[in-house]
Amino acid sequence: METRVTAIIGGQARELIWLLEHPPLYTAGTSAATEELLHSARFPVYHSGRGGRYTYHGPGQRVVYVMLDVRARGGDVHGFVHALEEWILHALGRLGVAGVRRAGRVGIWIPRHDGREEKIAAIGLRLRRWISFHGMAINVAPDLEHFSGIVPCGLTGWGVTSLAALGCPATLAQLDQALRDSFADVFP
Repeated sequence: METRVTAIIGGQARELIWLLEHPPLYTAGTSAATEELLHSARFPVYHSGRGGRYTYHGPGQRVVYVMLDVRARGGDVHGFVHALEEWILHALGRLGVAGVRRAGRVGIWIPRHDGREEKIAAIGLRLRRWISFHGMAINVAPDLEHFSGIVPCGLTGWGVTSLAALGCPATLAQLDQALRDSFADVFP
């Protein structure tokens, strides 16, 4: 990813988005607090250099690395994060799931009937000379118990959910297609 970002900056490569799935691991962003890693021996911990705090990545979760020119999209980092959230909302909508944004909580949330809200997608970025890297994680069907080893994104009192937990039978491939189909809705 670092090599690709450097090539984009130098004009030797085009923007790129990677869709991947990681083995079980925790990542620590630049704002991660040590006390938010509750079970340090459970999975490897990777200090990623992206923004944000701790998160889990693993099987059943789509990780989306976005290597895009933020300056070409208005040069507004907050606006870019908002656009990434919008992209996720459009993709989830294509799968029949209605997510929401919440002020002060980056990512996408699912309101539950009992008033709780659970996070289904997280965003953590880094920019180098206006090119983004790292990106988003969307829970399709991961083992949600794996999030219990951290305080996800530093947010206490909120749950984590997935498409599978919501009763949506979508696969990673179906989410990938929804992301592809929705990209131009947000990033013309």
